Amino acid sequence: MTSGAKHAGSRKAPRSARPPRSADRHVAIYAVGVTFAVVAWGYLVWAAIDFGATARSGNNAAWLFLVLACVGAASCLFAGLMLGVRLLTVVGIVNPPAGSPEESARPAGGRRAAR
Repeated sequence: MTSGAKHAGSRKAPRSARPPRSADRHVAIYAVGVTFAVVAWGYLVWAAIDFGATARSGNNAAWLFLVLACVGAASCLFAGLMLGVRLLTVVGIVNPPAGSPEESARPAGGRRAAR
């Protein structure tokens, strides 16, 4: 008879058999998205200031562009903040909110095993 554990050996798979980490790709995508949204927000704020100065000098069409730049800047800021939260969640700094699809994944073994 052989003496020893039934499951002897390394618990890690060889490096070549491990799947590539997709979290790095997600981090890069979210980082680019946050950067793009913040740069667009900054440009739209600058444009809104410029359109406001033009509108006050008497150009009535500039008021419409001022409103559009303000709405666009608010949208870009909102999108940048949402992407930033997703980035922090992927990195692991922030936990996903309760009830989110990431947290409510089915337990291994189904409901009976979770009891």
